Amino acid sequence: MKQAPQISLLTLGMHQYGYFYIMTNAYNTVLYCGATTDLYKRVQEHKNGVFKNSFTLKYNIDKLVYFETFSIPGDAFIREKQVKAGSRKKKFDLVISLNPEWKDLFETLRENEGEELIRWKKTLR
Repeated sequence: MKQAPQISLLTLGMHQYGYFYIMTNAYNTVLYCGATTDLYKRVQEHKNGVFKNSFTLKYNIDKLVYFETFSIPGDAFIREKQVKAGSRKKKFDLVISLNPEWKDLFETLRENEGEELIRWKKTLR
């Protein structure tokens, strides 16, 4: 019996990206580092408390303050481990380097309906 051919995003002419991100609470006192292939959806999940026993829900972490885009999704997960292994100060410094006012970057994504992510993706091509 023949197996159906595997169809991936690459064979469909699309490419999946990876995102490393940092979120915090309203007071910028608790940091959460994560990685995903769909940043917009993942941040919405954090904001809406989709996962009831999660760290982000327990500590009211719902503000996206930093993210990096990777053309290879696995690189985002490697970056997550690298940053998580670093000190709290290094994480704070990383956020300040891109977002010194600690603004919620998700608002930019939402207002532009993902245009910001598209712009980031184009810079990687």
